Amino acid sequence: MLGMSGGTDSSVAALVLLDAGYEVTGVTFRFYEKGGDTEYLDDARDLCGHLGIRHLVYDARDLFRERIVRYFIREYMAGRTPVPCTLCNNYLKWPLLQQVADREGIACLSTGHYVRKRFIDGYWHIVCGEDPDKDQSFFLWGLPQDILSRMLLPLGGLSKARVREMAAERGFMKAACKRDSLGVCFCPMDYRTFLKEHVPSGKISPGYFYDEAGACLGKHEGYPFYTIGQRRGLGIYQNKALFVKEILPQENRIVVSDNLRALEKEEMFLTDWKVVNPDALFGKEDVIVKIRYRKQANRCVVMPEEDGRLRVRLCEPLASVASGQAAAFYRDDIVLGGGIIA
Repeated sequence: MLGMSGGTDSSVAALVLLDAGYEVTGVTFRFYEKGGDTEYLDDARDLCGHLGIRHLVYDARDLFRERIVRYFIREYMAGRTPVPCTLCNNYLKWPLLQQVADREGIACLSTGHYVRKRFIDGYWHIVCGEDPDKDQSFFLWGLPQDILSRMLLPLGGLSKARVREMAAERGFMKAACKRDSLGVCFCPMDYRTFLKEHVPSGKISPGYFYDEAGACLGKHEGYPFYTIGQRRGLGIYQNKALFVKEILPQENRIVVSDNLRALEKEEMFLTDWKVVNPDALFGKEDVIVKIRYRKQANRCVVMPEEDGRLRVRLCEPLASVASGQAAAFYRDDIVLGGGIIA
């Protein structure tokens, strides 16, 4: 059962699986359609027709709106920074793929993700993809063993350049030349515009920036439009760089600092966490934590707290730790787990 978006990656995944001898059924999930555009459905259906494989469509728009879009809005309105792609992959896309496969009596699950997997000490782990520029392991730390054990990941050992070549070699030129999707699928460019369109009028109102001493520095457009660590687009001009240090939703206040070190944290706490093998993570000193897709890999020590959270002690201070963002744990290229920064 292959999740097919109609894009380059899932199209080539279908080719690789067929070449390997698998019987493939494609399923396209209708999650979000900007302006009613359904060209992606036609592309996925046409490709399946050319390949001679079944194609299913699953309408998950209401589910996506409830679980992902509303969560996205709710987090920004709480002064937090959401991670919709992480939640979608771990709690919607892959579980739905499993659900449809079970309904159809299909054993294996597949997508065009650029990741691999490995069996270590009795557990399946997500492993970084071969192409570091396309590796998507950061988004998949929350998948359970019953999904991991069934996953086939045909693109994990390929580069994006090679994937495009493969599509072209087989005559699928439209798939070969499709642009990569960037950012969040339902607001790929500017989330602030999305919030303005979807939050009721009056819920977001102007407020004020303050420095760490409490002095007012100027007006802001509304606290949901800013994130921890933000430097550009503040609209206040001084002879020094200013960074968002703290967001206070109840007061509609934003605290800024001219000292990036003032934003550094030596520890953080995680909720909603998933860990593959606790013995391989807790208390170990060779664990790396990432709080960004491609940046800021820091050594840390992770331990569970009595209140159910994970405590992450950072071996070096880390700036721009934002509540609501995801943190993923690695040893070398192996994903050990992750959670949401509280």
